[in-house]
Amino acid sequence: MACRSGCCCGFGPINEDNARFLLLALFIIIYLLCGAAVFSALEQPKEREAKERWAQRFEHFSQKYNLSKKDLNNFLRNYEEANVAGIRVDTIRPRWDFTGAFYFVGTVVSTIGFGMTTPATIGGKVFLMFYGLLGCAATILFFNLFLERVITVIAFVLKSCHERRRNKVVLPQNGRRVSEGNRAGGPGGAGGGKGEDLAGWKPSVYCVMLILGAAAILVSCCASLMYSAAEGWGYLDSLYFCFVAFSTIGFGDMVSSQRVVYEGHATVAYRLGNFFFILTGVCCIYSLFNVISIVIKQVLNWLLRRLEAPCRCCFPRRGHHPHRHPRRNVVAPGHLRARRDPSIETDAINESETDTGRRMSGEMISMRDFLAANKVNLAIMQKQLSEMAIGHPRQSGSSSRQNGFSGGVGALGIMNNRLAETSVDR
Repeated sequence: MACRSGCCCGFGPINEDNARFLLLALFIIIYLLCGAAVFSALEQPKEREAKERWAQRFEHFSQKYNLSKKDLNNFLRNYEEANVAGIRVDTIRPRWDFTGAFYFVGTVVSTIGFGMTTPATIGGKVFLMFYGLLGCAATILFFNLFLERVITVIAFVLKSCHERRRNKVVLPQNGRRVSEGNRAGGPGGAGGGKGEDLAGWKPSVYCVMLILGAAAILVSCCASLMYSAAEGWGYLDSLYFCFVAFSTIGFGDMVSSQRVVYEGHATVAYRLGNFFFILTGVCCIYSLFNVISIVIKQVLNWLLRRLEAPCRCCFPRRGHHPHRHPRRNVVAPGHLRARRDPSIETDAINESETDTGRRMSGEMISMRDFLAANKVNLAIMQKQLSEMAIGHPRQSGSSSRQNGFSGGVGALGIMNNRLAETSVDR
């Protein structure tokens, strides 16, 4: 499986993408098994105690009030149905007034889905299918654009700090005070627009991961203080709720802002703060998940490189295989790493810096390079047709004919001119 194009492994040809997919699937399966073992060891004793306690209370209640177990079970089933509809023993805020419905659609489009409110009518369930399809897609796009804005801000800060150090006034040998920025070619520099200036300052994956992680921790700690004071939860329970809500897991065992009135607290201010913290936390955690996935991909590529060692007999030498192209997202040692750190947009070495200039695979040219080549050929063709129309052929045309090469138009003309020049030199 470590080989890229099939070899002696006995599984047929497996390229790098398929090998990475299978390795990731194996990792997820092992991760699930380990998680199941840990949670089973931690939570199963508590579940057994709860079942035994409930059986004792059920038996005591039925004997105390002389109720049959069948009638009591039917009553409890009716309560479960009411609980699904939003009926609770304690007084809570209405579920389907405008503010409650707005809270519900917020949990839908953010994919949190606490589960404390669900549509009960057929029309509501059908509408939810179409509403969630567009809303979830738009919200995921918003989270991705949020990550892009974070990257742009970090790049702007890095560029500003570097320019501030460069623009410090220095004293050259001739005694005149000039700034390093002016010596480099003026304050504008040689760069183009703002986007082009920031293109070379994209932060590394690890820098963005560190910043997003710190932001997520800060938001979670501040939100936990608010939830502990308003909801009466413990601080650790509040942190647990923040992670479950911000990561869009949304179990529904703990849900914020469900009381009608919060005594001692401004109810409107608390609900606005709850909305702000959930929105900010979801953006930070979702973006952090995206960045961590890039790091996981780099680790998988590193593992593939290590697993390649037993199968090197399939290739002549590293770097000399004709179908091998530069790999992406590779975590390499310091002495083998490229000069530039992996960028958040490229996941590793910038693709535009590869000698092949290809994007999707080693066999296909990128669409941008293809269009650029067509523009060049079209410009040359127009120039040659214009020269032929005004009666001023190129000087190299006679020499090319003398050497047996016709002029041609476009890319064919370039090739013929090159052949003509080569024959003249000989």
